Amino acid sequence: MPQNHTNRLRRPETLTALGILVVAAVFLIPTFALKPISALLPAAMLTGLMLLSAFLLVGDQRKAAAGEAPVQMMQSPRRVGGAFALIIAYALAVDFIGFYLSTAVSVPLVAWIFGYRSPAGLAIAACVVLAAIWLVFDFGMSQSFPSGRLWQM
Repeated sequence: MPQNHTNRLRRPETLTALGILVVAAVFLIPTFALKPISALLPAAMLTGLMLLSAFLLVGDQRKAAAGEAPVQMMQSPRRVGGAFALIIAYALAVDFIGFYLSTAVSVPLVAWIFGYRSPAGLAIAACVVLAAIWLVFDFGMSQSFPSGRLWQM
């Protein structure tokens, strides 16, 4: 027998999908004030994220209607909480010390936290990510990233 509507909305996948939809929509609003070339990537990524979240929401609600039990979302809540904390720390670091330095530190840090331990691999990953971002956006599209408040004083 299917669960009632209150329980259907409290399923982990449904809550996750709704949360992602709301957060992505809130982050999409500032892109309307950007120049079109600057807004293209963030707006496209946020719109894609909202679309995928909608698919997750519809799929989970179909499962709920069929009477399937909800799937446990997290095997390690501390790891997920840590990942969210890293995202917030990264956003703050970009604002204060700039995009490139923050990214150079965060890419290997995140990989390390999630279990990748090769120092050479971590350094290569950071270099490849930074080089790709620089080539596409700074060199290819002439878009600059935040340099950070610390360096502007």
